[in-house]
This record gives sequence, structure tokens and C-alpha cells, in this order.
Amino acid sequence: MTKADLIEAMAKDAGISKVAAGAALDSFVDGIVKTLKKKDGKITLVGFGTFSKGRRKARTDATRRPEPKSRSRRPRSSNSRPARS
Repeated sequence: MTKADLIEAMAKDAGISKVAAGAALDSFVDGIVKTLKKKDGKITLVGFGTFSKGRRKARTDATRRPEPKSRSRRPRSSNSRPARS
């Protein structure tokens, strides 16, 4: 499903225009991004899943020396049980 498909489905289900559905989706995504940028950012949506930050392991080059600044934070998500089926 693409973003356009999701906006169309949201507009149809909620009985609103595609412009309003697109604005709502953009606001939702922006809210998640802003929260994850915070130090202890974590979002839990009951019945849907959790968005959080996790550490990425340091990578090594051919000489097996760790690269500087290679360990970083990356966004992660996990689905709740009902959303997995």
C-alpha cells in the first residue's frame, strides 16, 4: 500500500476529503518523528505497535577496527499481537 492508497482509504473510511486525510497522515508521521528525536522518545499505540529508538552496533572495516561514530541510534518499530495477523 502506498501513501496515496492510504490517504484514499482514510478519506473514504472517515468521510473526509483526501486533502484533510493527507494532512492528518502528515501530522501523525511528524508527531512520531518529533517524539523519536527526543532523548527518551517512545510511542506506544495499543493494538498497533510501538515506535522507539535503538542502538545500532558498531561496524568494522577490513582491518577489524571499529569505525569512528559508527554506533548510532536508529528508529525501530514492533507490531502488537493483533496487528501481526
